[in-house]
Amino acid sequence: MTRFSIALLAALTLTACQDQPAGEPVTRAEIGQAVPRDTAETIPQISEEGTEENIGDICRAATFEGVSLTHCIADPELHSINTGLAPSSGNNFGTIESWAAGRDESRIAFVMNGGMYGDDLKAIGYFVRGGDRLVELNRGGGSGNFHMQPNGVFFGTGGNWRILETDTFLRTVGTRPQFGTQSGPMLVINGKLHPDIQENGPSKAIRNGVGIADDGKAHFVISNAPLSFGQIARYFRDELETPNALFLDGNISSLWDPASGRMDERRVGPLLVVETK
Repeated sequence: MTRFSIALLAALTLTACQDQPAGEPVTRAEIGQAVPRDTAETIPQISEEGTEENIGDICRAATFEGVSLTHCIADPELHSINTGLAPSSGNNFGTIESWAAGRDESRIAFVMNGGMYGDDLKAIGYFVRGGDRLVELNRGGGSGNFHMQPNGVFFGTGGNWRILETDTFLRTVGTRPQFGTQSGPMLVINGKLHPDIQENGPSKAIRNGVGIADDGKAHFVISNAPLSFGQIARYFRDELETPNALFLDGNISSLWDPASGRMDERRVGPLLVVETK
């Protein structure tokens, strides 16, 4: 572990130990709140904006509007998706690495943080794992990104994966999915950006999200440097052309990509686990 990683983990542990308001995520970046740019870690240098490297890989390096990104694709023909929870106790608790301990790495395509969480590292919104609903749909009001309406649900059964606004999910989905996670805000809604997302607001952070393309593939994106909500939303709309995309979190956003050896060490809670069939 690098000296930077040790310092970052210590800072996150202190944050997790502080009292948090009930129903609020531990760490989040408000849309209207500026986040210092020095939260960025060392990132790969990519020469051409808008291009992607390592096209044969599941996770690919990309740039958009000058920002380094990692773009991972889950194909329903090749992959399955489920949710997980990072351990809330034990060695290195609250990390993807602690969740991964003892698991068969050969089956893992990639793992990414999968929604916002409370001080117990559990989801604050709808959360289904292996067909078991652990948290009911959250339709309450409040501050923060999660409560910026409309928020939404990423869910699926088998190879049928979808993203819907929370109210639409409540009205139209009558069967419990195999997996599901609620987060917010929506980034793209029926091909249009969320109406309250600024083109380039003052908030800059490491961020990640997920979008579903017309061909049914799920596109997971995590930034390698701070970027605005507008930038990540436009990447989903303009580059990936996903009609619907959902913000997952900011600042704590993390990825495990076994193929490249990348294992982020930020504090997480809910996880999205993509496995090879």
